[in-house]
Amino acid sequence: MMQEFKAALENMILSPSGWRGVFASDDAKETACREESNSPNISESHALMAFCAAKVFADCLKRDTDHPTIIVGMDTRPTGPAIADAMLRAFAAENCQVRFAEITSAPEIMAYARSAESACGFVYISASHNPIGHNGLKFGRIDGGVLSAEEASKLIADFRAFTADPDRVARLPALSAPTPIPDVYAEAPAVKKEAYAAYLNFTKKVVFGVEKTLSQALIEGLQKKPLGIAVDFNGSARTLSIDREFFGELGIPVYAINDTPGGIAHKIVPEGEALEPCRRFLEETHQTHPEVILGYVPDCDGDRGNLVIWDEAAGKARSLEAQEGFALACVGEFAHLVWTGELAPDGTAGKKVAVAVNDPTSLRIDRIAQAFGVSVFRAEVGEANVVGLARRLREQGWTVRILGEGSAGGNITHPSAVRDPINTVMAIVKLLTLRGGDGREGFFDIWRRLSHQNGYPRDFSLSDLLDSLPKFTTTGSYTPEAALQVRTRDHTGLKDRYQTIFLRSWEERKEELRVRYGINGWTPACYNGMEERRGITRFGEAGKGGLKIAFCGDAGREKAWIWMRGSATEPVFRVMADAEGSDTALERDLIEWQRRMVIEADTLK
Repeated sequence: MMQEFKAALENMILSPSGWRGVFASDDAKETACREESNSPNISESHALMAFCAAKVFADCLKRDTDHPTIIVGMDTRPTGPAIADAMLRAFAAENCQVRFAEITSAPEIMAYARSAESACGFVYISASHNPIGHNGLKFGRIDGGVLSAEEASKLIADFRAFTADPDRVARLPALSAPTPIPDVYAEAPAVKKEAYAAYLNFTKKVVFGVEKTLSQALIEGLQKKPLGIAVDFNGSARTLSIDREFFGELGIPVYAINDTPGGIAHKIVPEGEALEPCRRFLEETHQTHPEVILGYVPDCDGDRGNLVIWDEAAGKARSLEAQEGFALACVGEFAHLVWTGELAPDGTAGKKVAVAVNDPTSLRIDRIAQAFGVSVFRAEVGEANVVGLARRLREQGWTVRILGEGSAGGNITHPSAVRDPINTVMAIVKLLTLRGGDGREGFFDIWRRLSHQNGYPRDFSLSDLLDSLPKFTTTGSYTPEAALQVRTRDHTGLKDRYQTIFLRSWEERKEELRVRYGINGWTPACYNGMEERRGITRFGEAGKGGLKIAFCGDAGREKAWIWMRGSATEPVFRVMADAEGSDTALERDLIEWQRRMVIEADTLK
C-alpha cells in the first residue's frame, strides 16, 4: 500500500496554482488512458492522499483557531465526490466544522468564503482545464482568492514532510471508519444556496463598482440596443451557478448548450477546437435572434471563460484568441475607471493606476495601458503570482481594477481575486452598451479619444471594437507550436545553455532581423513569483520561472518578444512569441527560431 501511495505522490504536480494529478481509477492501467477516463472511482492511495492534504490544511488553519470552519466545494469531474468524501472525513477527524457546498464554480466558492460567517478557509476540488480523468486541489483563506505563493509553498512543504513519514501516515484513522459527516451531507443543499446568493451579490459589486448609476444606465442601454449571449457550459460547474439569473436581471437573454452538470461534451480547456461548438451555436442562434452576438465557454471549474463573437464585418461567428479577449476586457475596465472618475479623463498619470499581468501577456496591453495613462506590472505565470502582485501594488497605493493572465484568457476584476467569465463578458457589454449621451461620453468614445482613433460609426459593432485594438500577433498558449517536451529537469542549466545558443544565433541573424523586421536590439528579463528583473546577465537566473527576450525597434521601443517556461501544472515546456502588427511573418519566424534554440539547448549536456 505505501509503495503505491508513494507512486501516486510522485505523479502529483504540486504548485501554488493548484495540486493536480490523474485520479481516475478503472481498468485502464496506463496513465495516458486514465487521463481521459470518466470513471468516478479513485484508488485507495489517492483517497489517502486527499485525506493527508486535508489533515495538513487543517493543521495550518489550527495555528489561528482550535476548531476552524472550512468550506469545501468541487467542480463536475466524476472523481470529485470521492475526493470530497475523503477530505470531509479528515476534517471531521480533526474536529473542524465543515460547510460542503457540493458543485460550485471557483469564483462562487471564493465569493462565499469572503462572506460566510466564522469561515477560516476553503478547499476547492478541481483540476481546472486539465483532462477529465485529472483532478486536484486549491486552497484559500477568506480573502476571496487562493493562498499566496508564499503560503502555498509552505503548505506544500508541510504536505511533503507529513507524507514522507510512513509511520505517521499509517497512524491516520481508517478511511472506511464511521465519522460524523452525515450532517455535513444533509446540510449541503442549504450551504449551496448560501454560496449562490453570496456570489450573486458579490458579482454585482464587482461589475458595477462604486458608481451607483452604472447598473441603471446599463439596463437602459440594453433596452435601446438589446444584446444576447450564447453559452456552451460543457457540463462545468457553471451549469449550477448564477449566470442565467445575473444576465437575466439586466435583460440579457442566455441561450445555452451542454448545460447538464457533469455532461462534459468535449475537451475541457476552452481553446481552439473546444470553442467550435459554441461558435457554431452562436452562428445558428444569431440567425433567429440577431441580438445574440457574444458567447463564452468556461473550463470545468468555471473561472476561465474564453469567447466567441458574431463578427459583423465578416458576416459570421468566430473565436477570439485569449489575448484578444483580455485586451477587450482591459479597454472596458480602464474606460470604466474614466467613466466613474477614478482615472484621469485625459489619460495622464494623475493617479497611480496599474494593471497586473503575467509575463507572456502581449505587448498589446502595454499600448492600451499607455493610452489611458496606466502602468503595467508583470509577474510569473500563475494566478497566485498575478493576484499577489496586484495586492502588493494596492498596498503601495496603486488602483488595480483589472488583472489577469492574458496568455490564458479571462480576467480578474477587483475586488474579486479570481478569473470569472461573467466579469470578462460584462467588460465587453459595458463597452458595447454604455454609449453616452446627455453630454457624457460612452465607454468606446473614451477609448477612441485616448487612443486617437476616428472614423468609427456611432452605431459601432463588436467588430469595430476589435478593429480598434492595437495590432499584435501572439502564439496561442495551447497551440501545438507552443508546447515542447524537454528531457532536461534542470531548467536553470537549460536556460544557461540556451543563452550560449541565443548569443551565437543573434550574431548570425541580427542584420537579417534589422533589415526584414526593424529589430535593432534585445533585452532579457526573468520572472520569478511576483518579481520581474530586466537586463539580467545570466539567463539561468530565471530558474524554473519565465525567461523573456524583448526585441526593440526605433528609439528602443519594444515591438516583439520570445518567451519560455516549464509548466507548473502540466508536463510540458511552453514557448511563445509576440510581435507587433497583423502580419504573422515575424511571430512565425520568432516562434520557430525559439523552438529550434530550446530544442538544441535540451540536447546539450
